[in-house]
Amino acid sequence: MEKLRPKKLGHLVLMVRDIHKSARFYTEVVGLTVSDWIGDQMVFLRAGQDHHDLALSQIPPGSPGMDDLPHYGRPGVEHFSYLVEDRAEIDRTVEVLKAHGVEIVRGIGKHGPGENLFLVFKDPDGNNVEVYCEMTQIPPGSGYQAKVWERNIESFDQYRFKHFVVPPPQAVVDAKSGKS
Repeated sequence: MEKLRPKKLGHLVLMVRDIHKSARFYTEVVGLTVSDWIGDQMVFLRAGQDHHDLALSQIPPGSPGMDDLPHYGRPGVEHFSYLVEDRAEIDRTVEVLKAHGVEIVRGIGKHGPGENLFLVFKDPDGNNVEVYCEMTQIPPGSGYQAKVWERNIESFDQYRFKHFVVPPPQAVVDAKSGKS
């Protein structure tokens, strides 16, 4: 049976309790650089030329499990990712996942910050795994300026769910369209 063809481990997204405190830690202590923000809900950080190798996502205030581990609505990993060659490889990945009976969660889409294509699926323990390609590269001295994106459909999926291979979760649709 076919397998996926990852090129390298890519980026990681962490759910955090205080995004500004965490952003300061990762910039002032770890030495990462801010690439972009989505409002005050998400920040994209880089150590090299990839638009981001770490992203931090703010846990919504009052989340009942904020201090629990490990589930959504708590600090910890939201997803980790693997770089694949191109869009054709993401399309092939869909078929491989279906053949293996793997749950696809979201995608194929194109994020605003980073401009990368994405497909997210579940591993046997319920972790979100993403394959991605075509991420913005920011070489040293490029003059790239971080910007703040609005938290909406454009920052989440520039294709507006048109290329999703499964229906997007209603909570995602509501959150990205301003209904939540």
